[in-house]
Formats: sequence, structure tokens, C-alpha cells
Amino acid sequence: MSAIGATRGENVTADGVIALLDNGRILTTPVLRAAVARLAPPMDTVASYHFGWIDEAGRPADGDGGKAVRPALALLSAQAAGAPAETGVPGAVAVELVHNFSLLHDDLMDGDEQRRHRDTVWKVHGPAQAILVGDALFALANEVLLEQGTPDAGRATRRLTTATRKLIDGQAQDISFEHRERVTVAECLEMEGNKTGALLACASSIGAVLGGASEADADALEEYGYHLGLAFQAIDDLLGIWGDPATTGKQTWSDLRQRKKSLPVVAALAAGGPASERLGELLAADAKNPENDTFSEEEFALRAALIEEAGGREWTSQEARRQYATAIAALDKMDMPEQIKRKLVGLADFVVVREK
Repeated sequence: MSAIGATRGENVTADGVIALLDNGRILTTPVLRAAVARLAPPMDTVASYHFGWIDEAGRPADGDGGKAVRPALALLSAQAAGAPAETGVPGAVAVELVHNFSLLHDDLMDGDEQRRHRDTVWKVHGPAQAILVGDALFALANEVLLEQGTPDAGRATRRLTTATRKLIDGQAQDISFEHRERVTVAECLEMEGNKTGALLACASSIGAVLGGASEADADALEEYGYHLGLAFQAIDDLLGIWGDPATTGKQTWSDLRQRKKSLPVVAALAAGGPASERLGELLAADAKNPENDTFSEEEFALRAALIEEAGGREWTSQEARRQYATAIAALDKMDMPEQIKRKLVGLADFVVVREK
């Protein structure tokens, strides 16, 4: 484990973190599958393909739907509030449904053809199904929570809908940035806090809310999840430019191809100096010719090199460390079992120190 974590989380081994993720998946997946089964055909089939449960021909597949970080956080947050892990299952399922609603729509809006090493839903089943199934998953998320029929379920739903609205705000900001020549670091962090931080914040608190936690305790867990989300996104931004396609499942220079104003790009532009100025000239030319998509691989490699030379790569790496530290500090604001706190730190280490 790198220097980003491994201090307070050193007692949670890598195997221990994998066990947390597996437990989250085991408890959540049956309820998630049951929710998806409510959808009318062919949306149930399309959603099952998206989650990796079936292949393009409808045959059973061995996809697991991702790392299950959000479900693990939801279950741990229930335990942080003194409730059984199972109390957090409806929250875990609801967050996963919202997360995947956003993925379906984002893939279409961004033109991404691959996710988890498979063709995306819009590529296989068409844009209309990607939109409809995304909408359906969002509706299901609220159903799953509200059908619990308790005041705490109502509190949890309010937090989920607020997080969803922020997530959508973040996507809108992200799209608008693609057509701007310059974006400030503060604007980029606000966008990523909405797009990624808000839902991880919800995942980190929703189980506790369902378990009857006070608003103050839920807020502390939200703060942990929010800054963890920013750390996660900073690492994701690095992988979006320099990640290995064999592990990310995306094209080389993925974010550069989409002209994303991600943290490394924005930090490089703000740094000043020859590399920063040259990068700014290239992006200004892009803004004048938004339809130009004829860049060569050498052009993308040049831009990545300019970002690194200007310091964007190193700044983003340091920002991931800063956000991680802030997330861990937030856990001290809530009185929880030390064992659960160590597990939350261990999960944070896993999120920030990753290869894909």
C-alpha cells in the first residue's frame, strides 16, 4: 500500500478489504436483482446486461457489476451507527441503482463505447433503451427506500434525492466545461464534488440513517464520503489520461479524446510556464473548432506530455492525498466502534490506491 494510506488502516489487510467488498456484494446483489426484475421487458434484460449478469445474447454471464465499494460503505455506515450491516442493504441497493442510472446516461452523453471491458448499453441496445433504463433505475432507487415505510427511510430518501440532484448538476457542469477554453481549479473541484463526491457521501451515510443515526453523525459520515469521492475522482482523472487500457477498459488518452477539463488539465493550465501556455494554445484552437475529431495518437501523446511537464499530473496526485486526509479526519467527528473505523479507513485506502 502506498504512502497515501496505510497509517490508521494498517490493521485492515488487503484480504480484509476484499472480504468487505464481497460481503457488500453478497448482501446487496439478491435485492438488487429483485428490484431490476420489476422492470418491464425489455428494460429488465437491458439492465441485466448493464450489470453484467447476462451477455448480449441474454445468456448468463459472470459479471459482478463492479467493485461494490458503495454497498460496502452503506453497510459499514449502518454498523458505525450501532445497527446490523443488513440494516443498510436498502440504502446500498438504492445507491447502486442511482449510480448505474448515471453510468447509463453518462456513457451515452460522453459517447463511451466500452465499460468494464464490454460494449456499453447504448452501443448494444440503442440510445433510447439507455435513457429509459437509466430513468427506471432512478425510480426504483426511491421505491426501494420508501417501501421500508419508516421515518428513517424518509430521511434516507431525502439524502439520496439531494445527492442525485448534485450528481446531475455535476454532469451538467462537466459537459459545459468541454466547450470552454478555461476552467478554474475551484470550478473543477466543485464539479467533481457534485458528480462523484455527492453519491459516495450518500453511500457513506445512508446505512447509518436507516439505522437511526443522528443528523450530526450522518453528516460526519457524509463528509468522509464526500472527500473520499474527491480523492477517488482525482485518481480517476489520472487514469483517464495515463491509465493502462488493459486495466481501465477504456481507450488510451480517454479523457483527452473527450476533451474533458479534468483536474490534471485544469491544474496544468493554471500552473503557468511554457508547457502550460502551449497546452492553452492547443485547447483554445479546440474551442474554435469543436467539431474537429481528427487528432492523431501523437497529438494526444503531446497533450499528455504537456500536462505532465506543466505539473498537472503531480498536482492531481497530491490533491488525492489531501482529500484522503480530510476524509479520514472526518471519522473522528463520530463516536463509532474502533473496528468499524479501521474498516472505513481500509476502504478509503482501497479506493485511493488502485490500478483501475
